[in-house]
Amino acid sequence: MSMNYIREQFHTLKARIEEPRRFMQVLVGPRQVGKTTLVHQVVQDISLPHTVEVADAVEPKDSDWIRRVWESARTTMRLRGESERLLVIDEVQKIDNWSEVVKREWDEDTRHEVNLKVVLLGSSRLLLKKGLTESLAGRFELIRLGHWSYKEMKDAFGLSLDEYIYFGGYPGAATLIKDEKRWRKYIKDALVAPAIEKDVLMTSNIYKPALMKQLFELGCGYSAEMLSLTKLMGQLQDAGNVTTLASYLEILDQCALLTGLQKYANDEARKRSSIPKYQVYNNALLTAYKGRSFETDRTDARLWGRWVESAVGAHLLAMADEAGFEVYYWREPAKNRGDKDNEVDFILVNDGEVIAIEVKSGRRTMNSGLPSFANTFHPKKSFVVGSGGVSLEDFLSADIKVLFD
Repeated sequence: MSMNYIREQFHTLKARIEEPRRFMQVLVGPRQVGKTTLVHQVVQDISLPHTVEVADAVEPKDSDWIRRVWESARTTMRLRGESERLLVIDEVQKIDNWSEVVKREWDEDTRHEVNLKVVLLGSSRLLLKKGLTESLAGRFELIRLGHWSYKEMKDAFGLSLDEYIYFGGYPGAATLIKDEKRWRKYIKDALVAPAIEKDVLMTSNIYKPALMKQLFELGCGYSAEMLSLTKLMGQLQDAGNVTTLASYLEILDQCALLTGLQKYANDEARKRSSIPKYQVYNNALLTAYKGRSFETDRTDARLWGRWVESAVGAHLLAMADEAGFEVYYWREPAKNRGDKDNEVDFILVNDGEVIAIEVKSGRRTMNSGLPSFANTFHPKKSFVVGSGGVSLEDFLSADIKVLFD
């Protein structure tokens, strides 16, 4: 296994740091996808002198901390007579008002022509989004680091397709998959707990943290399935109301953990009022809350179909942000009683172009969803992934952006 595995974003970040100082580089992504590792790899690979600071243990109210580490980096430059230096601040979103302080220091360096280059790292998209859009407009470039793809997990850790579908794409957990109890414990304790407690609860006003956790665990277990929030509420101890649940789901989506896909429709109101189809951002989350064991679930054809569909959904979500498309599902009730509803698993939308994707693993018979959708909406492409279509291996290894070319 290699922690030396080089992800694609390594090259982007390295090239940008080596350019003349123009923009801050902001590396964002969910927890445990290797942001810190990637920055360390880059820093070791360049000749630029650097300072790396981590805001993790700093008191959130101490926003002067940023100014102090910045000033130290400048002073070091002066004392050593350096013409340029790199300052890396990790977990920057932990500090209150971080973006205002960063803006002030960056602008001061720009005015005085101090050649201090800056890389910021942060795990919660929520906070980073707020700070970046409000204060730092025009001063930064974003580099997104998402969950690990099948290709990355295969190349770095030798995971097979089935193992990837079941255990998902967390590099830190890859070496534990032969001991499933330990693997599950790691996912829940080392990944989910901190993501919920630190990222989600720290960054949003959540009045019912216990409800948020329950919603998350239940929602993960329903990945690739539809269930109305009203029905979901019946399974929660402390129900709150539908509006609260919807807003919690939105926050989990912002943190790249779990989303509720909306139904594709021509008008916004109908999209919003649709029943959500739950989708994890990483199949490890489905398995941690719903899996029995790899052997058992792999040999249950009906169940495995859901794992496969969820893996395809996670792959699409991982690409959606960067490639700028949106992901929906589609469903029309059957005309006659007793007939099956028409469904299409995933609808991708980019600048008015539409692509329809049906996922089929051995057990699933084709419904008439694709032809029916095609007749109504005339998508640019519609195809099957899995049995009798594009192979799963090809689809999960591919960059989805090419579909829109």
